[in-house]
Amino acid sequence: MLTLFTAKSIITMNPSMPAADAILVGDGRIIEVGHEDKMQPWLDAHPHTVDRQFSEKVICPGFIDPHLHPTMAAVLLPMEFITAMRWKLPWGIVEPTTTAEQFDQRMVALHAQKEPDAPLFIWGYHQLWHGPMGKQRINNVSSERPMVVWHRSFHELYMNDAALKMTEINEQDIKPGAQVDFSNGHFYENGLGLAINRLNPWLLAPDKYAAGLQRLKQVVQHGGHTSIGDLATGLFDFESEANALASILDGDDVPFRTRLVAHGTAILKGSQSIEDGPALAMQLIERNSHRLKFGKHIKLFCDGAFFSQLSQLMEPGYIDGHQGEWLMPPEILEQNMRAYWHAGFQIHVHACGDLGIELTLDLLEKMQAEKPRFNHGFTIEHFGFSTPEQIKRIKALGAQVSANVYYLHELSDIYSREGIGYERASQMSRLASCFTNDINTALHSDFTMAPAEPLNSAWVAVNRINHAGEVMCAQECLTAQQALEAITINAAHVLGMAADTGSLRAGKYADFTILDEDPLTCDAMRIRDLRIHATVFEGKVFPLDS
Repeated sequence: MLTLFTAKSIITMNPSMPAADAILVGDGRIIEVGHEDKMQPWLDAHPHTVDRQFSEKVICPGFIDPHLHPTMAAVLLPMEFITAMRWKLPWGIVEPTTTAEQFDQRMVALHAQKEPDAPLFIWGYHQLWHGPMGKQRINNVSSERPMVVWHRSFHELYMNDAALKMTEINEQDIKPGAQVDFSNGHFYENGLGLAINRLNPWLLAPDKYAAGLQRLKQVVQHGGHTSIGDLATGLFDFESEANALASILDGDDVPFRTRLVAHGTAILKGSQSIEDGPALAMQLIERNSHRLKFGKHIKLFCDGAFFSQLSQLMEPGYIDGHQGEWLMPPEILEQNMRAYWHAGFQIHVHACGDLGIELTLDLLEKMQAEKPRFNHGFTIEHFGFSTPEQIKRIKALGAQVSANVYYLHELSDIYSREGIGYERASQMSRLASCFTNDINTALHSDFTMAPAEPLNSAWVAVNRINHAGEVMCAQECLTAQQALEAITINAAHVLGMAADTGSLRAGKYADFTILDEDPLTCDAMRIRDLRIHATVFEGKVFPLDS
């Protein structure tokens, strides 16, 4: 049985037919896109129904977030949020907390509300708004209840004495250079891995983890997504994650698919050598199901977190003179990259600062010299600070960019004063330059580093307005067309899924996002406020709650 959907307009992202008003679907795939009267041969030849419920709506390709962490979201969403920015979630609003005094007041209030014996997990702390954090500050709220304050970046956390006792972390457990300040209860970058390993019994407790994934499902659909990328499967615990994802994100009630990209070191389980990685990653494909699929992709890490100001920067660096951190020492990143490059993998590298990007490009250039590859899909993930010269190198080396443009909205104002100065802060997410140089460029949320709202990311990319209301480097603004490409077809290319989704044409999955208005013709300031009416996943309609 075929279904003909009609609409006020259809945005296809297919340059050969950019607009239409009807789309014919069968067995979850698109049969034809165009105009209703041109589809009569199909309708005459096959049983069909005509669905006009979207006749006054706008159909877009289903939105795609190519870098979102379902497990990280499932772990964080059940936590208490104390954030400097307002957060809009399907189940409620979190109002901003912008001073150290307000942060402490919220911690005290949450402690008072929590049942006596339960640990208290708080997410959203940022030092530039909330002041210095440490074990004693949390102890001042409670020295008896285990409390964990997780940084806005996710890349670092703080524990009080009771939490350290709960997790049985002792000072003698800390190896030199482990990126842990035990006396302050501070675990950051690679040191975070130790903390997560000890916290996993609470973070991945089956009921709590399942509830978090259910919340993640709501967030993804409310953003209008029909495909997402899990860019670091195994970040917490590989088997626990894989089993929970299969249980909750693979049913007929799930209106999106997930591209699973393994964490390049997590799959080694701390025992196998780096050279074993590609074979282990290939074995993961045997786990594939209809909605959850590994491919020949891998995630590697370069420098530290953007929100933590631990990205590695070239001169003149940070205003206060502090240095960034490496998530992988350069020589280890090179060994990992070589193993996966020579095995033909599409490599995704977390690189936030311009020095991190420079190292990543140097290594890519070395790999190309060792074994030239075309259409390799090498992707720079996050792309916070960059230089104009690096844009040329990215193009010359055939790489692509998946950017978190939300950095600009939340951080450019405060980073211009307390970070790196106005010039570089205003030029975060140098996106128009990427499009000008014909670099495949996508937008992502890295949820919860940004709201999982593609229209919000598009709004930032088009307008480049920060939270203080200032336009930052208007020369790097995208057009509405480019921004929509970045959350549809370009994102599909990043995930290696462009043959199946990302645009509307015959043969692709029938994945749509249904809007009340056209994002290409509405006022650019209204893009983030457009109402998402429903999503369609492989031809099945999933309405959104009002």
